[in-house]
Amino acid sequence: MRYLVEMFGTKVIVHGIKDFNLKETLECGQCFRWNEEDDGSYTGVAFDRVINVKLNGDILTIDNTTLSDFNDIWYDYFDLGRDYGRIKDVLSQDEVLKEAIKYGEGIRILRQDTWETLISFIISQNNRIPQIKKVIENLSKSLGHPIKYKNKTYYTFPKIQDIIMADMETLNKSKCGFRAKYIIDAASKIFNDEINLFEIQLYDTDDVRNLLMNIKGVGPKVADCVILYSMGRYEAFPADIWIKRVVEFLYLKRKINNYDVQHFAKEKFGDLSGFAQQYLFNYAKDHVSKEMFREREN
Repeated sequence: MRYLVEMFGTKVIVHGIKDFNLKETLECGQCFRWNEEDDGSYTGVAFDRVINVKLNGDILTIDNTTLSDFNDIWYDYFDLGRDYGRIKDVLSQDEVLKEAIKYGEGIRILRQDTWETLISFIISQNNRIPQIKKVIENLSKSLGHPIKYKNKTYYTFPKIQDIIMADMETLNKSKCGFRAKYIIDAASKIFNDEINLFEIQLYDTDDVRNLLMNIKGVGPKVADCVILYSMGRYEAFPADIWIKRVVEFLYLKRKINNYDVQHFAKEKFGDLSGFAQQYLFNYAKDHVSKEMFREREN
């Protein structure tokens, strides 16, 4: 995608943005360190940096950054090189997705740090988004490093070494509960090079999934979230109980297992499965939840 990019002080201004809605993208459950400001902009921490992003029409403003960081980090992070209009055209050939896309047409899939994504989705298990955000913030305050932005202190996400050197009491204070032992296991396996987060990016998706599931507390859903949200493997279709019910209710009209969900997604959406999952999940949680749960109870 071609954009006009300008630099004014600490702001990078990007003209010509299409198919992007900050709220839909940053609050759809794929990331947990962004918060909306009173003016509708969002401030977040990623890749050891604090930035504020605001979208006004087709103009994206990123504050507290440089042109170098925009080119090296934020262009890929916000997936600005992808033609989402084409993706939506393809997926809209399916009538269910056509309706889902209308509801969340500005969703983009972020390209996040693999380590942070892994720990974030370990924390996400059996947790609601506000609580996930709180635990991650507590963990960052305890073990991350402070960054100042507009007279406020933010904290970087803890490094692998920070977790390795932490004691269980510190982790427990972050309110991560039973997930503390999973976080430690993940850090230990990566620190000891049992799992190399850089090397596995070269592996086939199935091999990456199997390796990640060697970490305690990482099942297929968490592994697929890591694969989709940090490795750009868009054939991944993270499937928890919720998305399983969505597929049952909106498509197959029968009870299925997780294998059936993955087979369905692969056959139906192929390499666009990850995008389809985001649109479906975002739509279904507000539009079909009552009907879906009534049917499940009957």
